[in-house]
Amino acid sequence: MSTILSLAPQNVWKHFYSLTQIPRPSGHMERITEFLLNFGNSLGLESFVDEVGNVIIPKPATPGMENRKGVILQAHMDMVPQKNNDTIHDFEKDPIETYIDGDWVKAKGTTLGADNGLGVAAIMAVLEAKDLKHGPLEALITKDEETGMYGAFGLKPGTLNGEILLNLDSEDEGELYIGCAGGMDVTATLEYKEVEPEEGDIAIKVTLKGLRGGHSGLEINQGRANANKLLVRFVREAIATYEARLSCWEGGNMRNAIPREASAIVTIPAENEEELLGLVKYCEDLFNEEFSAIETPISFKAERVDMPAGQIPEEIQDNLVDAIFACQNGVTRMIPTVPDTVETSSNLAIISIGGGKADIKILARSSSDSMKEYLTTSLECCFSMAGMKVTMTGGYSGWQPNVNSPILHAMKESYKKQFGVEPAVKVIHAGLECGIIGAIIPGLDMISFGPTLRSPHSPDERALIPTVQKFYDFLVATLEQTPVK
Repeated sequence: MSTILSLAPQNVWKHFYSLTQIPRPSGHMERITEFLLNFGNSLGLESFVDEVGNVIIPKPATPGMENRKGVILQAHMDMVPQKNNDTIHDFEKDPIETYIDGDWVKAKGTTLGADNGLGVAAIMAVLEAKDLKHGPLEALITKDEETGMYGAFGLKPGTLNGEILLNLDSEDEGELYIGCAGGMDVTATLEYKEVEPEEGDIAIKVTLKGLRGGHSGLEINQGRANANKLLVRFVREAIATYEARLSCWEGGNMRNAIPREASAIVTIPAENEEELLGLVKYCEDLFNEEFSAIETPISFKAERVDMPAGQIPEEIQDNLVDAIFACQNGVTRMIPTVPDTVETSSNLAIISIGGGKADIKILARSSSDSMKEYLTTSLECCFSMAGMKVTMTGGYSGWQPNVNSPILHAMKESYKKQFGVEPAVKVIHAGLECGIIGAIIPGLDMISFGPTLRSPHSPDERALIPTVQKFYDFLVATLEQTPVK
């Protein structure tokens, strides 16, 4: 059986394989940092880790290329740790198991880590190669991109000397990205004193799963179901019609992933059990009907569980559920001048309620700073009316496109010469690190590109094998044709 080590280009896939063997979920960068540092030093390159934890590996220009503009090759070292419910995997200890399915590389029940492992692998291949032509290079491998772009935010001015940034974190081969959305983390919290369940009530746990999930930026335009937004429809109806009381709620686990699963425990009078189970079946059928063209079959099941010690007071419960129901989720607006590109969106990513505390986490995105402010204020108003404390953190501006970019012109020409077609030039509805790094190093000429990936941030993540060769060949050609200083 062939493995990814047999795939072309072997110099990229071998490094990607090495990365799959090193656990690197966001927040646990120790092993991958050491690995990359040792890799750079083993090549005789003066590698170092900056004060925030980014790995930087400079490589001198090849002979005759010293007059070219310096290029920063940038990717991030962490990956999103998502797995199917029935998959046994410890992201802090276990390697990623890959397999080949036709033209795709996939992982067994987990995220693949091609986001952004293939970008890192391509950089490693360039650093290792002795037969390439390029000007001065600096590899910048950032930490913890997926949870808040901490590596990019922590980069200090003066650390790098390059004039061009090639970000290798896009997910459609043949497309050059020249702009991206900014974002803001919105968090709503509430503390309350639990009350005891009513005597004679029973406890029912409802579990919603089977949703596709996916990237809260790149795939938000596809109208995929959000587990939290589906579950709240059931919970509100159960409260209104069957005297249900909410005890706890767990839904989603990553701010930048569309939630795939959610569960809640409600208490109800015993005589209403059959009707509540009927509502569960009704909702399952309804959700599948509504999303039949988008989702694989959605599972919504109920089971009896032990009575919880406490539940949410009724007066808090109703306002809280209403706020979740009313919360904006999905696409708010498209870019008026680019109708096929999302401008503003939000992802109701994580809900954790129980034990006297409610915690709701949302990621708001927009390429327009004013629309981002409008959206975040709207979300703040929604949850404030439920008596919740709302905080805004991790905000970053978008990356404004420069259609007159010299490196863009050079790359368009190069791509057409190599592959016979013009590359598409786009703005991406996701938070690339380019905007942050560009603010720290003013005047950087920036482009983002990469191989084709699908469903990043979910266990369905996969990489299209033929595009990896094209991506690497294009990267090599770009370095060879870097503009003169």
